[in-house]
Amino acid sequence: MIDRGKYNLLGVLVNAIDYEAAVERVIVAAKSRQSLTVSALAVHGVMTGVMDPEHRYRLNQLDLVVPDGQPVRWALNALYRVSLKDRVYGPTLTLKICERAARERLPVYFYGSRAEVLNLLCKNVQQQFPELIIAGCRPSFFRQLTEEEQLSVAANIKDSDAAIVFVGLGCPRQEVWIYEHRDILSVPIIAVGAAFDFHAGTLPQAPHLLQSYGLEWAFRLAKEPRRLWRRYILLNPLYLILVLSQYLGLYHFDTSGLVPKSLRYG
Repeated sequence: MIDRGKYNLLGVLVNAIDYEAAVERVIVAAKSRQSLTVSALAVHGVMTGVMDPEHRYRLNQLDLVVPDGQPVRWALNALYRVSLKDRVYGPTLTLKICERAARERLPVYFYGSRAEVLNLLCKNVQQQFPELIIAGCRPSFFRQLTEEEQLSVAANIKDSDAAIVFVGLGCPRQEVWIYEHRDILSVPIIAVGAAFDFHAGTLPQAPHLLQSYGLEWAFRLAKEPRRLWRRYILLNPLYLILVLSQYLGLYHFDTSGLVPKSLRYG
């Protein structure tokens, strides 16, 4: 089990942690009904913090930011010699947490995506883990929420008696959501990106070989070029340049950011 704490990657504080330690932290918090904000960040997620000081502030207030992408793991290893042998991939982390939650009888809740995706997700996860208690699910509003709507969603989650909440709103909306609910929900809330679509079977995952070589982005770009081309064609080279500048000591990346205004994404 590896949990070496947080490290500055381009101004974003990322945990050098493995699956076992990440799952354990979630389960411990869930058992004691304590707040724990978790996000799985790949290159795009890190770059949202680099380019937006307000969002960098949010990310750096989260309790646990795991290295979702291989390039994020490689950067941590190169910059800090933390010897991480694997990334902590959001979709895989989701299943590992569900497996432990089923064993520990800890109810889970899924928030985000579309109703049809959630229906398939709940069906597939329940089949994989028959003992898992699914306390509830609710699709995204796909817009900013009023304060009343935000409180209504939070009340629904609380009333479900969920001990763990998975959030699939897409980056960076899901990180905004968990940041804004960290003091409202006294349970672990975990931003897991495309995990909902992957486990629902509505979006194919990259082959394992491409994932291991950090080329999942190429697979996803080929599947959704219009939506994702700016994310990968523009941000990936910039990420590499910035990591190299940090490695060579050419630039110091500030972790402070700016205190954000409330957005209430949903």
